[in-house]
Amino acid sequence: MSVDGLDADTIFNAPCLGYGLEDLLALPSPSAHQAQEVDLTVPFTKTVTLMSPFVSAPMDTVTEAHMAIACALMGGIGVIHANCDPEQQAKEVDMVKRYENGFIMDPHVLGPNDRVEDVDRIRATHDVSTVMITDGGVMGNRFLGIVTSRDIDFVENRKTKLSDVMTPKAKVLFGTEPISLGESQQKLIASKKGKLPILNEGGELVAVVSRGDLKKSKNFPLASKDANRQLLVAAAVVPKPSEMERVRLLVEAGVDVIVLDAQSGGTSAQVDFLKKVKHAYPGLDVICGNVVTPRQAKVLIDAGADALRVGMGCSSLNSAHEVGVIGRPQGSAVYHVARYAASFGVPVIADGGINGSSAASMALTLGASTVMCGSLMAGTTESPGDAFFHDCMRLKLYRGNGSLEVMPAQIEKAKYSQGGENAEIKRVPGGTACAVVDRGPVKALLASLLEGVKRDFRRLGVSNVRELHEDLYGSKTRFHVRSAGAYGAAHHGSLA
Repeated sequence: MSVDGLDADTIFNAPCLGYGLEDLLALPSPSAHQAQEVDLTVPFTKTVTLMSPFVSAPMDTVTEAHMAIACALMGGIGVIHANCDPEQQAKEVDMVKRYENGFIMDPHVLGPNDRVEDVDRIRATHDVSTVMITDGGVMGNRFLGIVTSRDIDFVENRKTKLSDVMTPKAKVLFGTEPISLGESQQKLIASKKGKLPILNEGGELVAVVSRGDLKKSKNFPLASKDANRQLLVAAAVVPKPSEMERVRLLVEAGVDVIVLDAQSGGTSAQVDFLKKVKHAYPGLDVICGNVVTPRQAKVLIDAGADALRVGMGCSSLNSAHEVGVIGRPQGSAVYHVARYAASFGVPVIADGGINGSSAASMALTLGASTVMCGSLMAGTTESPGDAFFHDCMRLKLYRGNGSLEVMPAQIEKAKYSQGGENAEIKRVPGGTACAVVDRGPVKALLASLLEGVKRDFRRLGVSNVRELHEDLYGSKTRFHVRSAGAYGAAHHGSLA
């Protein structure tokens, strides 16, 4: 039987031709399993694994804490943008890490002489109304009791001491070390309590377990979590020496991955910054980019990159003029970089051109491990910014990191002006903003995208990303190049 279609090597090594994600069709293969049996566990970096391939982009109209939480609950991860003060970015990371826990090692703790108004401040800042009380007001001190919203909601004098309103230790259910997380959760279920303090043999507070976290684990069993069962979160950093302080604050807040945010990877500045971060924080994973060629990728891999972002000139916010000058069609970029990086065990993130589940599936089929989404998630409820109505449509703002509305004044002058400090600021292509249609909650959107990807995997006859990439590099996956007419027919057919 003759072999139908072309293998990836034949297609992508043709001289002077480049292909976007929409230019190719993967031919189906026999399948012995159902879509719900597909496992979408993927490597995000060398050491961080996700349960979903979807990553939200580090843009100030896409990812802050609420988006990062939603993505992590659905198995992916969010990258907190860097267009804010380092302290604010660290606060966003902290919000994600505090959303869900196993053993809470740093709960909010006050002393018996603190006031109700102190609990009010904690609630206003962290949206938490349950506070542990110890004799010294810190973890590791003798546990005295607990204060919840029920204890203080109707206290008129907010300067009342907590010792006068707290539920004392004698009336509090608690666990004693050694105790496993499973045993702690079973105690909570049996007692119907909201919090379980964990004490050592000396009666000192060492941890807390929350019933709310138990409910979240039940509702989102595939959530991306670290070893302490906290949600995974990444944060963007511009690779320049002055940003090392930002890295320090992010690490202290508990960030899992740093993403170097630059339009072009493989520069000496990014390599130097990567080496500094790796020297200061050897256990911290760092994602570099953006790159579109193996030659760019080699420089970053040799310097210690834990993953690569691939994509240049393929964003929905780039003008046609810029795409035509520098860049590479996304399909070709993903294939060539992923094939090179695979030999070093370095995962690839397809960044750009992901406008739906079909584009995501093709990026994964061509070697990417995850896909980064900007415009696709910009119009969701969890994206930053307020919605507004125009021509009877509910819209939200979406803008690129290069727009003048985003960039600080000093960066505007450095990148968008010519001549001296007082020279006129001129906009360049790519620094654009637009409005996108409100898409509703991102959790529903991600659920739909995941179902679409699983469906495509089933049609390709694979049950996970590892098999998908083995078929790609073993020339088992076959492709057709889609003509403009075929693409138009498919597009109009999907709208019919």
